[in-house]
This record gives sequence, C-alpha cells and structure tokens, in this order.
Amino acid sequence: MFNSSSIHGPIVDREKLQDWSRIALVLAMTFCALTASAQEPPKYFEQDVKDSNPLRAEQAKELDEYILKLKFDQSRLKKLLPDDYSSVAAYEKSAERYRQAFCDSIGYPPPGDVPSTEPSFRQIGEDSIGTYYRAMIPILPGVHAEGIYIIPKSLKPGEKAPLIISMHGGGGSPEVALFHGGANYHDMVRGGVKRGYVVFAPQHLFSAEGYPKDIRNRTDERLRLVGTSLTAVEIAKITRSLDVLLKRPEVDADRVGMVGLSYGGYYALVTPAVDRRIKVSVCSCYYGVQESRYQRDEFSVPSDFKFKDRFTLFRDSDIPAIICPRALQVQAGLNDGVDHRDGGKPLAPVSASFYSRLGLSDRFEHLIFEGGHEFHDQTAWDFVKKHL
Repeated sequence: MFNSSSIHGPIVDREKLQDWSRIALVLAMTFCALTASAQEPPKYFEQDVKDSNPLRAEQAKELDEYILKLKFDQSRLKKLLPDDYSSVAAYEKSAERYRQAFCDSIGYPPPGDVPSTEPSFRQIGEDSIGTYYRAMIPILPGVHAEGIYIIPKSLKPGEKAPLIISMHGGGGSPEVALFHGGANYHDMVRGGVKRGYVVFAPQHLFSAEGYPKDIRNRTDERLRLVGTSLTAVEIAKITRSLDVLLKRPEVDADRVGMVGLSYGGYYALVTPAVDRRIKVSVCSCYYGVQESRYQRDEFSVPSDFKFKDRFTLFRDSDIPAIICPRALQVQAGLNDGVDHRDGGKPLAPVSASFYSRLGLSDRFEHLIFEGGHEFHDQTAWDFVKKHL
C-alpha cells in the first residue's frame, strides 16, 4: 500500500532545516557585525586645530576694538556729570549722582562700623611754633588712622583755627614730610603751622617692616576681593579722622583745607571729591599723571589707580566736577618728569570749565612752577589763605 507520510515527512524536515539554516546565517552575520563594530572605533568629523586660528584672532581683534570704543565713549559720563548751572546750590545737587558713582566705583565707604574706642592724642614734642601729638583714631573694626597732629603756639586760649590735612606722597611718611627740612615737601606740613593753622599729617601705607615690599599693592588687591579698595580705606582714614578732629576745641570746623604732594596729591584730589567739608585743596605733582601713562601704555598704571571706570568716568579732568564750587589748585613742576609736567595740560581746561560756567574761575588754578617734583610752598599757601 502506498504511504504518503513516507513521501511528505522528509520534505517537512528539509524545510525546517532550511529555516534553521537561515536563522543561523542571520545570527552569524549579526555576530560578525557586532564583533567588527567592537573592534573598529567609530569615525568622527575631525579638523586641524590651526584651521580655526583666524577665528581666535578675529575674536581678539573684536575685543580690542570694543575696548577702544569704550575708552573714547563719552555718553555714560555725560549722564553723570553735573548739568544744572543755574545756581551753585542747583549745581551741587546735580553733582550728587556723579559723587555717588565715584564712591561706588572705589567701594566707599568701606564695610564696617566705626569703633566706639576713644581716639588718643599723645604729645611727642614741641618747638617754638607748635605742640606735636601722635594721633590714633579708630576708623574701622580693628583699623585706625595714625598721624601727627600739630597745634600752633600762636593760637590763643579759646581761639579756633582752620584745620589743614597735609598728605605725604609715595614711600613717604608724616615724619619725612615734616622733619629735617621736609625733603621735597619743603614746608607742606610746618608751613600750615607757621600760618596759624592746626595741621593733621596722616600716615598711609607704602612700606612696613616685616612685610613684602609690594605690601601696598597686595593690600589693595585683597581689599578689592572683599568689596572695597585701598583708595576707599585711605580716604576713610581722612574723612573719619575729620569726624573726630572737627569736634576738638581748637579747630574751626567750617574751615578745612587739604594739601598733598605726589601720591598725596592724588588724595588731595579724591578726598575733597568725597567729603564736602574740605573747602580748599592743593594737588601738587599728581594731576594728569595716570592719564599720561595710560595713553602711552595701559599696563603702566599702578594697580591702586585701576579702579572701575578710572579712565572712562573718573579721569583727573572730571573729578573736579564734584569738588567744584570749592577751590582747587593743581601744581606741576616745570622740571618734573614728563608725565607729571605735561599730563595735566590737556586736562586743566576741562576742570576749569566747571568753575567758569558758575562764574567762579578764580577757584581753580593750574600752575606750572619753576622746579621739580616738589611742593611749591608760596603759591599753595597763598591759594589756601585766599579760599579758606
């Protein structure tokens, strides 16, 4: 008898075999593909790094041009400068926004309350013209102002005299400016005493035994990291000293002047800009120096003059806008270095314009005297006498 299963059975087995063969083939191919991909890394897009060098050069060029544009952009300054010349009172009111912007730039006032510790005045000597005291005045937590305070012998009991702040220069001290002829300060300290003024000669930080030679720059950089600056702290050493000194019985609190040479000239510019109690100031051998350096080489400017917007909003030519209408004399020695001698020449007309527009031209002077890097006594004290 014929049996169909004997025919169809083997056929089915062959079909199953073919199916399994196909599956095995697919698995083998997949395995091979996976093995190959595991052995060969993927190919990414690559380019030679130097091919993009022109883009980095373009970036530097763009930023350079942007900085140059900001250097010469006057629009922000115009919005801040005093603009109401209708009266002295109106002018002073319109100057407040510029004064506040300057204070914000340098971090003034520095953080911290004035300590309750009493100031001390210890007599250290006397001579025919005055009695000398070592003054120690707390101004910030753990920080005090220190200097030499001199009361003239010509002052009669019960009388009051004007107060002069006499600020030494870079690397100096009250002692250098006062004793043994006063070096290039001449009579910048004793000259006030001789004329019957009470004088306070503060000490600012330039060197200190046991500390690095660049202690000033280090201190300034550290202060900037905590929200203020050495400029702000040293202004505060003067202004908060005034809070104490103007209460003393021998001082006429309405008659305060300031004189300073070199670095001291810097403070004779920025301190009255902040404190309106200073009625007259003499800035000797400083005005325009940093502007001259900056124009020649931006990186030649010392670090403590590099506060925010120093050369866009707060140039030496513009700072007198917040000293005006109070009197300011700027001195420069004919034989001083080129930056000290010539730096102020293009700036002085700008400063003078704030005064002239108020009809107060005699309250601003730009004097180039016969001499070097030194305080010009006679013209300074004549100016102080006239306006104090």
